[in-house]
Amino acid sequence: MINPSILDRRIKYLQVALNSTLSEATRIIKTLPQSDRILLEAGTPLIKHYGLEAIRLIKNQRPQAYVVADLKAMDRGETEVILAREGGASAAVALGQAPIETIDSFIESCQRYGLDSMVDMMNIEHPIKIMRKLKKQPNVVILHRGVDEEKFNRDKPVPYVQINKVRASYNVLIAIAGGDTIREIQRAVFNDANIVVVWKEFYQASEHTTQIAEEFLRVIK
Repeated sequence: MINPSILDRRIKYLQVALNSTLSEATRIIKTLPQSDRILLEAGTPLIKHYGLEAIRLIKNQRPQAYVVADLKAMDRGETEVILAREGGASAAVALGQAPIETIDSFIESCQRYGLDSMVDMMNIEHPIKIMRKLKKQPNVVILHRGVDEEKFNRDKPVPYVQINKVRASYNVLIAIAGGDTIREIQRAVFNDANIVVVWKEFYQASEHTTQIAEEFLRVIK
């Protein structure tokens, strides 16, 4: 059993991770199309730099937006969820590498406080082995090739192959992170991901930001 999410399984979403500064985040949000299919993420670097203010700023810029707090929680699952809720987040992220007790607490706390639970399976070869140990499943499983993995190991693939393995056993939404090119986004959707997470094209605002976001939305439709 999972806690029902406000995300629609019939829709493909673009999750824009904001990782730079609050001023850049503000500029980028202002240029993004108004779309229910865009999820806004307070990225880990942004939260580490600015704390809850990062989440609050995004929510204030677009009050109706679905905001993801990428906390990458490893301990104190309930505490992390409470912090995300205080910032105004719609969802929070824990790491699949965390102790099972922490992930269980995190998922239960998200359900109690009205947030979607997302578990990031970065650096986990077989995500379903983690999922089998959980008391409840998260709303979203993130299959993730990390930034350093891509930078220092060019042969490390985005884990598209895990999508069907997870979907065959568990009724969860699946996000793919770690591929930012049009081709990688197309592959994510072709392999039936619900959410495609991108950040590189949205690290700094440019005159092309709106056009890029619109193109990504067309690709994942």
